[in-house]
Amino acid sequence: MFAAKKMVAGCFLVLTAFLSHAQVLPDGSKERPLRVMLIPADGGTETGTKADFIPIFNAVSGLTGLNFDIKVGQSYGAVVEAMCNGLTDIAFHGPVSYVQAHKRGCAQLLAVAVEKGESVYYAGMFAKADGGIKSISDVRGKRVAFGDVNSASSFTFQMAMLMDAKIDPVKDLREVRMTGSHANSIAALSQGLVDVANASFDSYEKAVRQGAIDPNLIAVVAKSIPIPYPPLAMHPKLPEPLKAKLKTAFNEVHKAPGVKPEMIRGYGGKKVDAYNANFSESEFNIAAQKLAIVTDDIKGEILKKASTR
Repeated sequence: MFAAKKMVAGCFLVLTAFLSHAQVLPDGSKERPLRVMLIPADGGTETGTKADFIPIFNAVSGLTGLNFDIKVGQSYGAVVEAMCNGLTDIAFHGPVSYVQAHKRGCAQLLAVAVEKGESVYYAGMFAKADGGIKSISDVRGKRVAFGDVNSASSFTFQMAMLMDAKIDPVKDLREVRMTGSHANSIAALSQGLVDVANASFDSYEKAVRQGAIDPNLIAVVAKSIPIPYPPLAMHPKLPEPLKAKLKTAFNEVHKAPGVKPEMIRGYGGKKVDAYNANFSESEFNIAAQKLAIVTDDIKGEILKKASTR
């Protein structure tokens, strides 16, 4: 009898804990806002990535009544892990980190920004205009800055571009710096710490707008093929009605009453025309292909090279 009572009591405690956990799950209310985490694309500061996305989430909040708690992850990988461990409900990913999370079954496409009818952006290699670096072949033997190892447009696509040009990034680069973000790589170039900086064109243009770099002193060494725009993703385990509400809101927010055009912003804080919640998952196949080329072994060797400079 005692054992039976003890078992019942134990089950009651488990059920109570479960119900208590269920009661605190985010639902978009003021008390339980949806948790949003952003990759630290432009340094991860209040004036960086978070400030870029506050306007669009404010607009969606005004349209739906949903509330959001927005934070910036310490790294691209940290955002993937947060999503896959159920610590965030919505995330802003790079194309590569989205593919990583999607493959693990913890990210479902929410929406991508649209500008002039397209949802693409570009990775670039940048150098000082007077540095004599005019093409990818000139990057051999130079000091090069990359952003995050899981970034599409400050690491993965440039790595693939170097390899396509028959440059071994491990053996043929004089020095590698892993700066953690696009903005840090651009700053390293501006300060003369490297000869080449790898970043997205969106981040480069943002640095120009903010006066962090003089475009007259910079040369574009290379520009990637079009890359699917960095997406917003949601956790697949969110309730279906909530997911549908979010998708509808992002599809319609640009034409909602009271929403001004300057509130519709995307990556790099850039004004965009709208968001598309019907974007096809298959569009990210190009990112998956580049990710397959830039293997974990290559990433490991690059990180080792960066640590020995």
